[in-house]
Amino acid sequence: MKIMVINGPNINMLGIREPDIYGKSTFADLLSLIEKTAIAEGLEIEQFQSNHEGAIVDKIQECYGKVNGIVINPAAYTHTSVAILDALKSVGIPAVEVHISQVSDREAFRQISYPGMYCEKTIQGKGLDGYKEAILYLKEKYA
Repeated sequence: MKIMVINGPNINMLGIREPDIYGKSTFADLLSLIEKTAIAEGLEIEQFQSNHEGAIVDKIQECYGKVNGIVINPAAYTHTSVAILDALKSVGIPAVEVHISQVSDREAFRQISYPGMYCEKTIQGKGLDGYKEAILYLKEKYA
């Protein structure tokens, strides 16, 4: 089974950006956790991060016919990007949305998730462990 993990803007700044909200773990810690999960579960996982909406759309489109599942943290694009929603819908690949923080407890403008309208599950508020949960969910359901 092959899974694509996509991270949106500022996820590369983990450990630096608002550690009271996102924790002290770094982006390197996240990449390592995902890689260790892939090895332990016998999965092929590719990881991608971009601060650019179009690059995320391009990566989702590149997944067509190549991956069995997508784990996506659209970050700030969660609340603004119909383009990412449409890309997910266009490829028709099972997807799980992940958010490090408990988005539902945050600002009013963060209460809409456009990509989440496609994703079959949203995991939030579990820190980096949410990624592992999303990967295991896809493996259990689709492997």
